[in-house]
Amino acid sequence: MIKLMIKGFNLLVLICTSFIGAASEKVKLENLLLAELHGSPGTEVIISKVYIPPNTSLPKHWHPGEEFAYILSGSVTLWQEGKEDIVINEGEVAQVPFQQVHTAITGDSGASIIVFRVHEKGKPQRVKVD
Repeated sequence: MIKLMIKGFNLLVLICTSFIGAASEKVKLENLLLAELHGSPGTEVIISKVYIPPNTSLPKHWHPGEEFAYILSGSVTLWQEGKEDIVINEGEVAQVPFQQVHTAITGDSGASIIVFRVHEKGKPQRVKVD
């Protein structure tokens, strides 16, 4: 009976530890390029690599310019205010219009994404929405 209780306790610790580890995984964003767009003064291009962990919803936000995304691995559900949800899978692309409130939601596999944005120089990269 004691051995069974110890095994049960060990299993409980293992399960709790795995949930804590999963919950502590964070969104990672690496800016690969931030440059002025030649021929269009005052306009900049930002190219980023983003990793969104499994079962994560980004805060709702918008960008002061167009956003384009290419899914390297995994998939996301793209939620856009006033529009139908779109599932974007590995190898697919999506476009988010200027100042469109949106978020990305991952499933069990998470997602790695290349994000390409074009907007007015000096503007914030993103604006969170409550």
